[in-house]
Amino acid sequence: MRYVAIGDSFTEGVGDERADGTPRGWADLTAEGWARSLGAPIHYANLAIRGKLAWPVVEEQLEAALALRPTHLSFNGGGNDMLRPSTDPEHIADAYSRVIRRCDEEGVQLIVLSGAFPASGLPMTRLISRRGDQLSDAVIGRLAYRPDIIRALNWPDRELSRPSYWAPDRLHMNIRGHHRVAARMLKALGQRVPEGWWSLPADVATAPVRNSVYVREYLVPWVKRRVTKTSSGDGRAPKFGEWVTVEG
Repeated sequence: MRYVAIGDSFTEGVGDERADGTPRGWADLTAEGWARSLGAPIHYANLAIRGKLAWPVVEEQLEAALALRPTHLSFNGGGNDMLRPSTDPEHIADAYSRVIRRCDEEGVQLIVLSGAFPASGLPMTRLISRRGDQLSDAVIGRLAYRPDIIRALNWPDRELSRPSYWAPDRLHMNIRGHHRVAARMLKALGQRVPEGWWSLPADVATAPVRNSVYVREYLVPWVKRRVTKTSSGDGRAPKFGEWVTVEG
């Protein structure tokens, strides 16, 4: 089994950091749970880079991922697009169509994920909600008549939108959120879901911060990056650009 993940911070695992500060996240957890369910090692790579829009994910990561000759490839994109002043859900969905076509051509089993609905308290929540609904509909339309494509749809999961599943920045999921997405992935793959992954105890996650702290520590730096046209992913390399072995 050779599983590669492409995407943005959602797939990189931001919000669920290990003790050394490196992100873990749902894709790493899926690989671990998959190997455990199979009782055998699997090969795993993760080319995701935080801050990427949907089309740059496809243009910069897809061919590199396919060059690894995976058996399975997961893709999610569009979360960062929805935070821009203007966005076109159909154009984002076209990126999904490109991934579908290339996986078909290479004989790779595709797994499509939708992102989670952000917690309340995030600026522009209503706008993001509307855009997310439009993107979800557009992507599902591209998956019509393709029951062979595995899907793990997180956007409709309103349990996952509760603040207790989100990191203090209110933009990324915390350890609870990433485990819930990994549980959905394993279920979609027909694998055993470890006990408790759907809803870890609330006390394992960092408590939400006050609005004043949120604005100072998270919102202002995000706005500065938009003004200066920089990205949190600038200069970053994939955390697993080549195969690593995940033991069962």
